[in-house]
Amino acid sequence: MLVAFSVAPSGAGESDSVSEAVAAAVKVVRESGLPHETTSMFTTIEGEWDEVMDVVKRATEAISAHSPRTSLVLKADIRPGHSGQLRSKVERVEQHLREQ
Repeated sequence: MLVAFSVAPSGAGESDSVSEAVAAAVKVVRESGLPHETTSMFTTIEGEWDEVMDVVKRATEAISAHSPRTSLVLKADIRPGHSGQLRSKVERVEQHLREQ
């Protein structure tokens, strides 16, 4: 399962930058040991349902420690029996681009 999620503080007292709070959430993801990738808008994490959702929950809690309100956006690709898709999905697209 792949889960792309974005979690950020929202509400009273937030500053122009949310990077400190987001860094706390990314730290949770990195310490999970699961395959992941962080971009400017989302973090994608790969693993089994329970372990991925646990990381998302803990990352959300890390944000909540910085703000009275938290925004979470989540998209999942649930494909039983497949792993290593974090990289191989991109590689398949790159292969098509090389062939064009």
